[in-house]
Amino acid sequence: MEPEMEDKTLELMNTSGMESQSLVDDLSPKKNTVLKLSNGPVVGSRKRPSEGNYEKEKEHCIALFDQWSEADQVEFVERLISRMCHYQHGHINSYLKPMLQRDFITALPAQGLDHIAENILSFLDARSLCSAELVCKEWQRVISEGMLWKKLIERMVRTDPLWKGLSERHQWEKYLFKNRTAEVPPNSYYHSLYPKIIQDIETIEANWRCGRHNLQRIQCRSENSKGVYCLQYDDDKIISGLRDNSIKIWDKQSLECLKILTGHTGSVLCLQYDERVIVTGSSDSTVRVWEVTTGEVLNTLIHHNEAVLHLRFANGLMVTCSKDRSIAVWDMASPTDISLRRVLVGHRAAVNVVDFDDKYIVSASGDRTIKVWSTSTCEFVRTLNGHKRGIACLQYRDRLVVSGSSDNTIRLWDIECGACLRVLEGHEELVRCIRFDNKRIVSGAYDGKIKVWDLQAALDPRAPASTLCLRTLVEHSGRVFRLQFDEFQIISSSHDDTILIWDFLNVSTNGQSEGRSPSRTYTYISR
Repeated sequence: MEPEMEDKTLELMNTSGMESQSLVDDLSPKKNTVLKLSNGPVVGSRKRPSEGNYEKEKEHCIALFDQWSEADQVEFVERLISRMCHYQHGHINSYLKPMLQRDFITALPAQGLDHIAENILSFLDARSLCSAELVCKEWQRVISEGMLWKKLIERMVRTDPLWKGLSERHQWEKYLFKNRTAEVPPNSYYHSLYPKIIQDIETIEANWRCGRHNLQRIQCRSENSKGVYCLQYDDDKIISGLRDNSIKIWDKQSLECLKILTGHTGSVLCLQYDERVIVTGSSDSTVRVWEVTTGEVLNTLIHHNEAVLHLRFANGLMVTCSKDRSIAVWDMASPTDISLRRVLVGHRAAVNVVDFDDKYIVSASGDRTIKVWSTSTCEFVRTLNGHKRGIACLQYRDRLVVSGSSDNTIRLWDIECGACLRVLEGHEELVRCIRFDNKRIVSGAYDGKIKVWDLQAALDPRAPASTLCLRTLVEHSGRVFRLQFDEFQIISSSHDDTILIWDFLNVSTNGQSEGRSPSRTYTYISR
């Protein structure tokens, strides 16, 4: 103990004979305290001085205590507490607990710091935000004036594609991401909007599980051939590649054919487009680059010796694969400046599909193997073996590869270690196309069926195989060649020369049986 504190303690204890002795007794361990340690309660008793002396001594101690610095007061109280017994500590703790609690959400605005209170509450989820509104009127005011329900919805729209899609389709996105103006509704609007969004999401999920959908059908009948080999879509259009050597562009709302691109001398087997160009591969062994708005041919790549079966491009890189068993890696400086970087060989049969990201190029072949290559160096990395027959399709994303084969199965792979994580069985013929997101796998096969699988369950080794297929959709009368899907719909194409739009958002329930709904058909007759 420091000398200054020692002097103050001595001064306190030397005030008077009786008073100092009483104070010493009060600070000393209670000699007559009895503690009984057993399964029952702890019982204690202590000697209390007469009320008269205690009150005088207490007032005198408080007067001295008030004269000390804060540091000295803390040190003195610590010494007092160290001389107390356990039940006294419990009593002090109960006394201090409410004193240490602070309603900082109410206190911050009083100091002109409303924005800090709003920022703290903006991290709450919907259930917690509802509870916070019920704490008191001040919390409710902070939430309302801070437009925290609006901020919660904006956060969900930024991070969840389902929320983003609903905001666009139901047109409440126009009320988001705007500063406070006369056009922005009050916080109560967003408070009431939130449960409606949740209801919409639950309805969509139930439609996927039960197979409830509204079906639209595009008939692509041509005079000399039959079959839609590939497609891609966005909110405005569907672009399809056909067996009749043409590329047809369809209006997604009216289902009318807007434009026909011709130039290939063989069936259009694969395509991909972005906001500038359409790139197509054909059985005529060429790759063509088209201007997306005018349909003008910008470039023709002649490299492969046989049909170009699949292609992908992104971020200045394109990968094509062919029946000639090779994979070509291209640098795309511009639509008219495309140069061959590297040719990858190693497959012993036609390379049916490729996919890639910044780390790996993944290819699958009729030789029953999946091969992995480094995107940066084009060096071979590993082979994934497991399918019993040739592989017709795959998708690769975030370490996961999902492949479909003519052995009628779908396999899930970890690309880093090469392990097969799950085998999905259910299709009766070759699995021709496959796509997945973070919830579902959707596959199409030569049996004419489209199957929807639970991806998260498939990745759980404890999940029974019988629970993995959520729904089987049967509308195509021929082989399913290609499909694409998002949170709201599947669009598929088939050998039956149709494109089907399976809409799980705009479902009419009036008198409809589960899993089926009336279709709207548009027929295009080629001239």
